Amino acid sequence: MNLAGYQTLNRGTTLFLTIIKWVVYASCVGVLVGISTTVFLKALGWGINATAGFPYFFLLMPFAFFASELMVKYLAPEARGHGTEQVIEAVHQRSGKIDHMVIPVKMAATIITIAFGGSAGKEGPCAQIGAGISSAIADIFRLSDDVRKKLVICGISAGFSAVFGTPIAGAIFGIEVIYVGGLMYELLLASFIAGIVSFHVSTSLGISYSYHYMGITPGFDALLFAKVIMAGIIFGALSIALVKSLSYTEKIVKVLPVIRIPIKGLIGGSILVLLALIFSTRYLGLGTGLIESSLQGGAIDWYAAHAKILFTCATLCFGGSGGIITPIFVIGSTAGALMDAVLGTGLPIFAGIGLVSMLSGSAKTPIAASIMAIELFGSGIGPYAAVACIISFIVSGYRSVYPSQVFSLKRFL
Repeated sequence: MNLAGYQTLNRGTTLFLTIIKWVVYASCVGVLVGISTTVFLKALGWGINATAGFPYFFLLMPFAFFASELMVKYLAPEARGHGTEQVIEAVHQRSGKIDHMVIPVKMAATIITIAFGGSAGKEGPCAQIGAGISSAIADIFRLSDDVRKKLVICGISAGFSAVFGTPIAGAIFGIEVIYVGGLMYELLLASFIAGIVSFHVSTSLGISYSYHYMGITPGFDALLFAKVIMAGIIFGALSIALVKSLSYTEKIVKVLPVIRIPIKGLIGGSILVLLALIFSTRYLGLGTGLIESSLQGGAIDWYAAHAKILFTCATLCFGGSGGIITPIFVIGSTAGALMDAVLGTGLPIFAGIGLVSMLSGSAKTPIAASIMAIELFGSGIGPYAAVACIISFIVSGYRSVYPSQVFSLKRFL
């Protein structure tokens, strides 16, 4: 065999061993994240059921937020906020290095926040838990910073997949959310394996998911397509409203000298109690009931999306712990349900499109959001949802609920 033949054989062997290495790494991440996510989701469900038996449980929110803030401040400051943002920051600034204490502290703080009525999501903690486990694996085996960073991204994918039951969208989300406008193709295999394994581990351990397959007739509907374009613009504008609301609320919290950790937890919880008494307790907690009602064509208050924005800002900026994506789904689906009622579509089409379009515009993940629409609502909605997601992504511009994202995209059009 000549030199060129040996070099070709060498490259082939190296490539094969690299594939095997990442299959093993990603599978380990998927299994561990699937198990930890299942534990978290079951504990969260238990906490929600325990407080639901008391009609005025939400009145204890100030004390719950205070406890959450105390826990985060003294045990794991990295656990503050809505989870995924801290992971993105760790990837860009610390090569994915995450304090191991984040895992139990984030679990406990989020359960306390949501169980007592805080308007937050469950995906951020799972992303942070997944990233924390991945970082721990890298430390145990003394892996390089580059490998740690990649494992942490796989942890994001695995966490997202196990929470929402969307393994393909979850896999893409992890590699899309880090760099806006630049997919990390070198992590496609590992991210997909981590997401798929995590999803199947969680389902085998008893986690169930909600899917709503919409009966959209195959073929092209020009009128529906025109409505979808308009909807994409509206959801993009609503994404801007959410991002700006979060930003302004955070600035207010920072400039008020009387607000100190963990006192701001007491203030935030009191604000939420007041909001619940003014609007409704429907906007407390995860808000999955609002999502289900929207996707089933139920009656939704015309101000539901804006009310959820208020409740979420009060939660995440005043000491509550949890994710941002579940509230995003509530905002998008309720706004879409209002469009369905106004346009008389007969199906909750825009409730579904709104759910994924808000994700695209707010988190800057149009590809993951488009795929998620197919996984949750069936292939018929795919082309329409994709167009709305891309328009929402463009309209919302450089605004994102994740300030630490790096924009490799120079311009949107």
